[in-house]
Amino acid sequence: MTPLQFTRNVRSLNRLRQIAQVLTRHGFGHVVAQIDLSRFVPVWMLRSRRRDRTVEAGPAAIGRRLVAVFNELGPTFIKLGQVLSTRPDLIPDETIAELRHLQDKVSPFDVEVAKKIVEEELGRSLGSLFSWFDETPLASASIAQVHAARLHDGTEVVLKIRRPDIENTIHRDVELLRWMADSLEHLIPESRPYRPSMIVAELDEMLGREVDFVNEAATTSRMAKALVDVPHLRVPRVHWKLSGSRVLTLQRLPGVNLDEALAGAEPDAAPYDRKRIARRLADAMLDQIFDIGTFHADPHPGNILLEAPDRISLLDFGEVGVVSDELMAELVTLLYGCVNSEMELVIDTLADMGAVTSDTDRRSLARSLHVLLNKYHGLPLHRVDVGRLLTEFAALIRRHDVVVPRDVSMLIKAVGTVGGVIRHVDPDLNLLELLTPRVKAQLRREFAPGNIGRRATLVGWDLLTVLRKAPGQLRTVMRRASTGGWQLRVRHENIDRLVRELDRSSNRLAFSVVIAAIIVGSSVVVSAQTSLTLFGLKVQYLGIAGYLLAGVLGLGLSWAIFRSGRLH
Repeated sequence: MTPLQFTRNVRSLNRLRQIAQVLTRHGFGHVVAQIDLSRFVPVWMLRSRRRDRTVEAGPAAIGRRLVAVFNELGPTFIKLGQVLSTRPDLIPDETIAELRHLQDKVSPFDVEVAKKIVEEELGRSLGSLFSWFDETPLASASIAQVHAARLHDGTEVVLKIRRPDIENTIHRDVELLRWMADSLEHLIPESRPYRPSMIVAELDEMLGREVDFVNEAATTSRMAKALVDVPHLRVPRVHWKLSGSRVLTLQRLPGVNLDEALAGAEPDAAPYDRKRIARRLADAMLDQIFDIGTFHADPHPGNILLEAPDRISLLDFGEVGVVSDELMAELVTLLYGCVNSEMELVIDTLADMGAVTSDTDRRSLARSLHVLLNKYHGLPLHRVDVGRLLTEFAALIRRHDVVVPRDVSMLIKAVGTVGGVIRHVDPDLNLLELLTPRVKAQLRREFAPGNIGRRATLVGWDLLTVLRKAPGQLRTVMRRASTGGWQLRVRHENIDRLVRELDRSSNRLAFSVVIAAIIVGSSVVVSAQTSLTLFGLKVQYLGIAGYLLAGVLGLGLSWAIFRSGRLH
């Protein structure tokens, strides 16, 4: 499907034009040209596109340029940058470091519109719902903005209100991104290791969850119940009767942002107990991973509130990861293989996770893993920097074309973020020392007789299902073979683009021949020594008219070639 056909289908021609121009302006004009979007770029930008090769091209510089592009293109693209920042297995660390500077902060929308959305979603007037509603937003992001309010019983709450028409904007942008990702993979083979189609699919899934506040409300409520018995840790309570798909009402928790609370404070300064805060942050993350099976995927300081001396509140469960029983078993097996230097076990487990591709050199991967593990083998636990270890591991698997599942990449990011926060709060606390007993306990659970028996039952059921269905499937295969039902399908790549380019080139060549023939014919007519007239004019005037026509056609052809950007 060509870009023009695509945009006719989704009525987003102007948006595609904007995307092409923004990409070109920030040094990605070569990409725009290769996915056949040059027609949407003004002529005055073509020269800047040709200067792409002079633009700084290191990973950090590319990250800065992507940040500028995403900020300019708005909400969907800001979220795309956030998705990319969670994929250290695909994106270089320097680029990710720049992408993390993306600020999901935009101007607030009109408060009257916000009030109308609340009343429409909850089916009652604002005055009957709240005794006070703060018209000045506490925060404003690309998906929603937050207002403080007070219930009639005096309870302080916060309302997260979805932006108007944001669903249509996201749907249009995701459709365009899906087409662009497909074009990248087909037309620019070098982009395939970055899995653009997979990234867009993850973006679509994430935005689908974030736009519908019922998902966030359910996750927040589940986490609050799971952590209710954890001392000095709070999660806001959901007011279900005041929540819906466009409005989320949560308990307003007291406290100060972690960065603000600890800014400039001495390590042991009152009123905050840094050591307890760090330990409780670590325990909270480990509880979520090992006991609850759902974890906060973005535990940065802005989502953590502190109450003196050591009470912690976790906010914003819009982005969460899931650790299923199967994934936990695979992660524990990975850790076991790494600790015992069983590289084949590690690689087989990665393959079971779907992380090892056909391009992965298993022998080279095993050798690189040995080198990495030998670097940390024998070190005291307090000398191991978990965040650095995870960063090096992500870089290693990226070099070897290993693509881990999204929940694993989110887990790597979350643990790395918490590790960074802990180092800021209490540099003496080592996350690995807290992780070790959890892993050992999980290993004991994995190999407990009851767990092994349950898995054996499931395996037996799978085998029984295969044996039961195998005769019928074999009969179907034999029937197709006997009736000639087999088909050979050949998949081509980029041949449509090649045909279009050949067609365009042959048309231009034919056009050039026509222009040359007009010039030659006009020259013959002009140079003819004759007094012949046509419609009262000398025949030589027809030659002059031919020159003019050839000039106009030649200028048109030159403009088309110049406009395509293929002068060299």
